[in-house]
Order: sequence, then C-alpha cells, then structure tokens
Amino acid sequence: MREDLMDIICCPLDKHDLELEVDSREDDEILDGRLVCTECGEEYPIEDGIPNLLPPDMREETPA
Repeated sequence: MREDLMDIICCPLDKHDLELEVDSREDDEILDGRLVCTECGEEYPIEDGIPNLLPPDMREETPA
C-alpha cells in the first residue's frame, strides 16, 4: 500500500480518519502494519501491501 492512499481512505464503520502504524516497508510501499480509526479504535490489518478494510465481523468469516 502506498502512504498517499491515506488521503482518500477512512474507517468503513464511522467514516473517521485512520492512523497508520507501519511494521515493515520497502521503498515507498508499506508491506505490513495496521490502520487504526482515530474515533472508534478499530484496527484494520495491512498484509503483503494490501489493506483489509472489511468490517471486523466480515473479516473473521473470510478465509485467508
């Protein structure tokens, strides 16, 4: 995921801003980390450069 994506994404639950926490990056690409809602505190994982913005109840049902 590119960091400039932060300008256009928001929490799917309450539409508030997301805070980026980076675990690993390669050049301009964020490979692993999480997006945390500044209002409700919900966390959305970033795995292999792909942010998973599914609501928590849908995320658990989706096979990896």
